[in-house]
Amino acid sequence: MVVRRHRSGSGARAVCALAVVGVMATAAGCSGGGGGGSAVADGQGGAEALDAVHRAAAVLAGTASGTGTAVAAVGPAPGTTAGTAEVRTAMETAAGGTRVTIRGRGSYDFRSGRGRLMVVLPKDAAGEDEHRPITELLAPGALYMRNRGAGVPADKWVRVDTTTLADGNLVTGGATDPMTAAELLRGARRVTYAGRTVLAGVPVRHYRGTAEIGLAARGAGPGSRGALTAAAKGFRTDTVPFDAYLDDQGRLRKVRHRFSFANEGPPVEVVSTTLLFGFGVPVSVQLPDGRDIYTGRIRQR
Repeated sequence: MVVRRHRSGSGARAVCALAVVGVMATAAGCSGGGGGGSAVADGQGGAEALDAVHRAAAVLAGTASGTGTAVAAVGPAPGTTAGTAEVRTAMETAAGGTRVTIRGRGSYDFRSGRGRLMVVLPKDAAGEDEHRPITELLAPGALYMRNRGAGVPADKWVRVDTTTLADGNLVTGGATDPMTAAELLRGARRVTYAGRTVLAGVPVRHYRGTAEIGLAARGAGPGSRGALTAAAKGFRTDTVPFDAYLDDQGRLRKVRHRFSFANEGPPVEVVSTTLLFGFGVPVSVQLPDGRDIYTGRIRQR
């Protein structure tokens, strides 16, 4: 990752720039439908809380097994389909008194590790008043982007090997890969149960804690392991605070991670939020052919 500081008439603006392709990425704030209501304890703390969080990725992929806790072991409710979901993301960073947010929306298949997002940059984040939404295709070990700009033809894709990125694409693409976000919870060391609340009309359990990226990498599935291994080496600190919200079927409905890094100057805090809903939605992601991938020079902004 690279932290670039831009100055304009409105003062200093610090933003995170994509390490390889140069697209402006920032940290995730809360993407609509945040939890409301008061939290009420119902005894789901201690080891049960840790187990529920550890199993979140497996529940999403439909691979959870064993007895576990009531929250984590119960499969999808009758009439629902596991494995896919609609996704909303937000990534927000604050530095020098300026806050910048990038938002995305799409769908994801947790069984194949593939998804599609439309990522919208804030005005002027890419050096323009307006910027066309960037189409992102997510796949194990890879990120594909179209409408990248910076000299890339509009009909071409840019491919990035996420296992070579210093952050493992946790923040680079302007949205954390939903499966990687869930897999990161496998590295949870300390988890506190914060009670029940309601998220977008759905009763959920709120868990708060910290995760270690290296520990998560060792326990992650093959699709996320390479990216998390890269992130464990590239971040300033291996510890990532999080808030996770799980429904009564143990499915992750919302997760917020707080990343911290610094290349030059003071640390930059990046908050990445992923919101999951519409479980069972059909998801079909066709990756680009080699002839459609741009291999020329990308203009630096």
